[in-house]
This record gives sequence, structure tokens and C-alpha cells, in this order.
Amino acid sequence: MPDAGFRKHIVIAGRRNVGKSSFMNALVGQDISIVSDVAGTTTDPVYKSMELSPIGPVTLIDTPGLDDVGSLGKLRIERARRVFYRADCGILIVDDQPSQYEEDITSLFKEMEIPFVIIVNKSDVLKDRAEELKRLYEDKYDAKVLVVSAKRREGFDSIGEILHSILPTDEEIPYLGDLIDGGDLVVLVVPIDLGAPKGRLIMPQVHAIREALDREAIALVVKERELRYTLENIGMKPKLVVTDSQVVMKVVSDIPDDVELTTFSILESRYRGDLSYFVESVRKIEELQDGDKVVIMEGCTHRPLTEDIGRVKIPRWLVNHTGAKIEFKVIAGKEFPEVEELEGAKLIIHCGACVLNRSAMMRRVRMSKRLGIPMTNYGVTISYLHGILDRAIRVFKREVEV
Repeated sequence: MPDAGFRKHIVIAGRRNVGKSSFMNALVGQDISIVSDVAGTTTDPVYKSMELSPIGPVTLIDTPGLDDVGSLGKLRIERARRVFYRADCGILIVDDQPSQYEEDITSLFKEMEIPFVIIVNKSDVLKDRAEELKRLYEDKYDAKVLVVSAKRREGFDSIGEILHSILPTDEEIPYLGDLIDGGDLVVLVVPIDLGAPKGRLIMPQVHAIREALDREAIALVVKERELRYTLENIGMKPKLVVTDSQVVMKVVSDIPDDVELTTFSILESRYRGDLSYFVESVRKIEELQDGDKVVIMEGCTHRPLTEDIGRVKIPRWLVNHTGAKIEFKVIAGKEFPEVEELEGAKLIIHCGACVLNRSAMMRRVRMSKRLGIPMTNYGVTISYLHGILDRAIRVFKREVEV
């Protein structure tokens, strides 16, 4: 089964006893959530992964009623709201006319830019009134509304199609193919150090070579020590030089200013994430103070090296640059991080995300925006801390403000 980090997350919300748990059980075809006539039976978010055609792998999240009462109810509501930060889309379950609770939930969806559909449940009880409620909700919220009976498991045939139509689509961006033309020389600087895998290149390097070849460009791969010698003897001016971020300072000193330069990690951040947002966020480094929390986020799990780039080098460079006593927290893995792990952070610095697809990475970007926590990535951070970010993103001047 696909990793949870790649699944679309669909949050199910509504008042107590509208049938959220019954709806989820009917959609999944299993009794996942406890169903009872007693309001407030669901006390914590319930997660269920499944395949939902035509979307593919999804995770459904059944939440406690957002009209829960009492001090414990407030805690349940807060826990339910936190799930919204992770949602790709939402489902609002209703069984009566709109109240302040429906207004609050739809406002929350809109505030967080979470697309949603409305499900009028209990058609077996509501009878003709179900269609009246459907028209009422369509007019009031300008949303897609579907009528179902979770108890009889009727009306579910088109739910997958409707959800698929509202889910955000993350348009694929070229890796470097739009930066070069046929016949251009692309120089890829690949250091072979203790962090390099034995006997092979890493995914970003292979990706760059393949896309250059697909564009009928000339891909030349060198180590950083041979770069100057190569440029002096090749007899051809490169259109683009791409380097590993860790040797960018040596590389920038070896190439003429009129040759475009960037890093593999910056290419990754553009290809899989939001480069403009990462560049905007990295400048928040200047606002870091003593005691501030910075999250180092990795898209995979790996055994850290003695001089690990994310866990050792970047923190050291950040402290040297800011002079501040910063608290660092590492979150690793393809699994989507919990909101609680990010609370209080002043900045998130993500890896190049080479093992995540664009959809999974953009979900992390959207979550950071909803939480109001700036996010950047390794390559942008390294170039910024070494004072060469403007040079490294100049080739993207049509997309990013230099």
C-alpha cells in the first residue's frame, strides 16, 4: 500500500449525531467508527486508509462533533480542528437546516482554503425534506451537495467522482528542461564524499541527466575539484551549471558570472514544492532569536552521518549566522507530521524531498501556510546563509523575485 505521506487526506466534519461515523463506515464498507444514538460517541479522530476510485489511496478522518459541550468537549473540538491542517479536502455532514455550527465549519474550510462537499445524511428519515435541504445548502454555500442514507448505504456511487473533482491538482513542473535547449551544455557538479552512496548517483542527479538528454542537451558530470579544469578545456560555454549545495561556494568561485548557476536542492524545491514561498520564508532567518524553535524536516528516514547536512551543518551555520541560541527539532519520514510536533516553530527547513512526489510535498507546504509557520528547504537555506541565493535563483527570475 502507498505510504501515508502520499495519500489524500479527507476530513469528515459536522455536528454530533448527524451520522459522521455511519457515513464513514458506509463509505469504507466496514464498521470502523463506533455508531450510537448517543451524541458525542466519537471522542477522538478516527483514521481509515482505503482505495477510493478514481482518486486512489486516501485516508478518511472521522472527527468528533464540533458542537461538543463542556470542558472535555472543548478539548475534543480542539483536537478535531487540528486535523483540518492536514486535510486535502473536507466533507461536511448535515441532517438539518444550517446553524451556527455549519457556518463555523464552512468558514474554517474556506479560511484554510480546503475544498469541501456537503452531504445531506439520513435521507431514509428525511424523505422529501432531504432534497429541500440539498437546495438550501447549495444556495447558501455554493458547494456541491449530495443526498445519502448512511444507514441504508444508499447514494454513495458518485462520491469518489465528486471528491476527485474538488481535490487540488498540483501541476507538474519541469525539473530543468525549460531552462535549457537542444545542444546546450549542462554541467552537473557531483561531489563524491562520505555521504555519497557507493556505486551510484542519487535521484536528483540522475533526474537532471535524464531530463537534459530528453531535451537533446549535452550533460557533463564532474566533481567539484575538476570543474575549473573542465571549463578551461572544454571549449564550450555552459548554459547552466547545477551543483550539490554543500560545495556551492567552491563552484560559484569557479564559474563566470554570466553562466547561470543553481543547485540540485533548489531544482527539487521548485519541482516538488513552492520555490517562491521557500525563498520568501528563508528571509525569516533574520528574525530568529534566543529560544526560538526551528524544525528540520526530512522526507525519509536515514542513518545520520557525523557531518549530516540537515542535523549538523545547517544548524551550525544557522547559529553562526544569527548568533542566537536556537532550539532544533528533527522530524523524519514520509509519514505526514502531526500538528503538535510543529507547534511553536518559527521556521521549518525541509530537505530536498527527493523521495516524495509533488502532491505529498505540496500537502506539507499547505499545512505550514495554514499554521502560519514559514517553510524553506535545505538548498535555499544553504545558498542564503552563504550569501549567494540571488545568484542561485537568478535563472528562475520569471518565477521568483530575486
